[in-house]
Amino acid sequence: MNDFATLSQRADEHEARMARELDTVFIKSRLHMYAEGTMDPPPSAGALLKGKPNGRVSMVDDPRLPAMPEKPTLVDFFKLRFGPSMHLLQSAHHARKNGLPENMILACLLHDISVVGFIRGDHGYWGAQLVEPYVDEEVTWAIRAHQVLRFYPDPAVGYEYPKNYTEWMGADYVPDPYVEEDYKRMRAHKWYMSGRQITLNDIYSFDPNLHPVLEEFTDIIGRNFKQPSQGLGYDNSPVAHMWRAIIRPAKYL
Repeated sequence: MNDFATLSQRADEHEARMARELDTVFIKSRLHMYAEGTMDPPPSAGALLKGKPNGRVSMVDDPRLPAMPEKPTLVDFFKLRFGPSMHLLQSAHHARKNGLPENMILACLLHDISVVGFIRGDHGYWGAQLVEPYVDEEVTWAIRAHQVLRFYPDPAVGYEYPKNYTEWMGADYVPDPYVEEDYKRMRAHKWYMSGRQITLNDIYSFDPNLHPVLEEFTDIIGRNFKQPSQGLGYDNSPVAHMWRAIIRPAKYL
């Protein structure tokens, strides 16, 4: 095939893809609407498709997003779905530099995946749930616990309340009662220091001169993350639907 034919084929494929996008209606979930402060009725597919004889709601891969492989791995999600992850990479880098065991390095690498890939509020709880079938119990516990422990100083191990939190949430911010209750339980737990290690290696101000890459941690992922052979989202685990929601965030039903 000559260069002209290749360019022509690419142009045709691009035009076809653009036509499909124009015919496809992408509908935000109710959670998106809440985040925009609206209590309007949920979008009606019938109303949105009116006057579009070729229109369809999105039920397959979203052409606006990078294509995911048939059997996506955790690394694929980092590269094709998660937002910028330098915060996580720097945290894992510091954990390894500070001599933490591999499972805690992995916990630091994964502790904010809900923020970069799914939902921000209660991100430690969501993140722990996302990875629970694939990591050891201590990793899950530590990811969930960091959500709570970061609000509570521990001078004995050198952890202070982040100055950024005072700027972002105000000096008068007080954690919700459920957070306080969880803190009491977590403070007395046998894995307290595992959760605390995440807060100690968390990076609250990015280092502009430190640029670790994901490939530095692929061996640790391979040894400590039980990648399902069917691919994340397709292994019939209790959280598979959550990974599928990240793959296809605008899927209608």
